[in-house]
Amino acid sequence: NASLVGILQHPDGTVLKQLQPPPRGPREQEFYNKVYDSDCCDSILLELREYLPKYFGVWSPPTAPNDIYLKLEDVTRKFNKPCIMDVKIGKKSYDPYASAEKIQQQVSKYPLMEEIGFLVLGMRVYHVSSDSYETQNQHYGRSLTKETVKDGISKFFHSGYCLRKDVVAASIQKVEKILEWFEGQTQLNFYASSLLFVYEGSCQATTVRLSDVTLSEKRRVPKGLLAGADVLEYNNNIHVINSTENGKIEASVSKSLSEFYALHKKACSKRHHSQLSLKVENSEQDNVWKTSTCITQEHLNGNVLPQLEKVFYHVPAETKESANVEVRMIDFAHVFPSNAKDEGYIYGLKNLIRVLQNILDN
Repeated sequence: NASLVGILQHPDGTVLKQLQPPPRGPREQEFYNKVYDSDCCDSILLELREYLPKYFGVWSPPTAPNDIYLKLEDVTRKFNKPCIMDVKIGKKSYDPYASAEKIQQQVSKYPLMEEIGFLVLGMRVYHVSSDSYETQNQHYGRSLTKETVKDGISKFFHSGYCLRKDVVAASIQKVEKILEWFEGQTQLNFYASSLLFVYEGSCQATTVRLSDVTLSEKRRVPKGLLAGADVLEYNNNIHVINSTENGKIEASVSKSLSEFYALHKKACSKRHHSQLSLKVENSEQDNVWKTSTCITQEHLNGNVLPQLEKVFYHVPAETKESANVEVRMIDFAHVFPSNAKDEGYIYGLKNLIRVLQNILDN
């Protein structure tokens, strides 16, 4: 994917984005420093963090201390088969300080930007049927017109079998939250910045996040498993263990998920996804995830089943929908202080929401 060039995945769950040459690179670094400043008490910027990848400062290889990389959260890490789309937002993809030459170059790349308000820079979609990815580069997005943009974007939500309306609905909700933020702020204007959409392409990995614990959706659990098996196993990642004396359910999660959990614990504790509290018995960091033990017949006849029913039936619909979709703002080499609403970006968001709603309705 052309738009993802220059991004290196680090085994610790972050990505390294090489700083662009000045003034763009330093401007992006300054933006992240400002938003993630530990002394920051501006509620607008604090809320903005929810819509960005987490920022972990800069990094340089020991061998080349002058090569600077931004160290950012890898938004795709928690997905098994991540489907990714990068959409540039705004009426203009050049900033107020661009030369006539730069403006001409940007406009000629996609003359419809002013009218449509966004541009698909690339996408990578997992097709269940062929167990392979289909990739589109920026030429694909630039070929889309007012008439074809709806079908062009709906391709991203198609698994090869069906249109993932659940993902479209969740994406709309998330973009609407970002639009609300833009409607309420007059201090920053964004040019040539993108939204990164990520969702789970593999069927086996439909998971919902319940306060602290991830469990598979009920419809993914074959009936036979509940009665017969020694261990209830979901997706090879998650096991529901025995119910404890006071009727709580404990859970154990595979290494990759628990690492992800540790990384995202802060984020999740802020946003509480449901009234459902699935407490993990032992809150000490090392023992949070217990090793999996078997569910005995006695437990099955006892209160595990009613507990499971409670877990699965009372997940709010919204949680089900938004659990497997991420929408994050990325690319901040052209962010400028302002004293007015960012009308160009707002126009693009509204138009994108309109197109997504159209895909959902038809």
